[in-house]
Amino acid sequence: MKTYRHFVFDIDGTLLDTEQTGVRSLMQTVRELTGVEMPYGEAYAFFGVPSARVAGMLGYADTGRFGLVWEEHFQELMYLVRPFPGVEGVLRDLRARGGRTGIVTSRSGTEIGYDPHLAVLLPYFDVVIGSEQSTRHKPYPDPMLAYLEAAGARPDETLYLGDTMHDYRCGHDAGCDFALADWRGKGTQGIAAEYCFTDEAGLRKVLGL
Repeated sequence: MKTYRHFVFDIDGTLLDTEQTGVRSLMQTVRELTGVEMPYGEAYAFFGVPSARVAGMLGYADTGRFGLVWEEHFQELMYLVRPFPGVEGVLRDLRARGGRTGIVTSRSGTEIGYDPHLAVLLPYFDVVIGSEQSTRHKPYPDPMLAYLEAAGARPDETLYLGDTMHDYRCGHDAGCDFALADWRGKGTQGIAAEYCFTDEAGLRKVLGL
């Protein structure tokens, strides 16, 4: 397995199990603002995509209001969020071994700051890139390029760990290898990742721990 110096993580669906919270809050938002009942599977396609972009993709012109309403419903459902098994211990061991760590997420700084589950994990990261740090967001490579610049890292020594095609394209188009987080065992879903893991043991193997 290739040796990496920088390990960059997505948050939602990679570090934290936020699928139920993210998808159901979007369904509630669409129902409230448009009166449309969006099926779970359709809403899941937008999981991990910035709210303003989702609003545009759905044809809702007031992206600011869309984001605020979605955020309200997301916070209402925060009780459903859980860290994936073993994540904190993995991050602790990775840092102890000397690995450089970062986050590249579609969350805003506010969304990063209010999450109590994420607060426990943030001390293990050197660089955090949120939606404010790049003009274009996933699936464009700009957020990962922002990380590479901030951390002084080369693409060929950086591994990005995420759970969606948007994450894959963001990392790969920046020249980085990609590890797919498949905690729910859904399969690769057409994502040509260099690595894939479904549990803590698999994650440790990918990270060389």
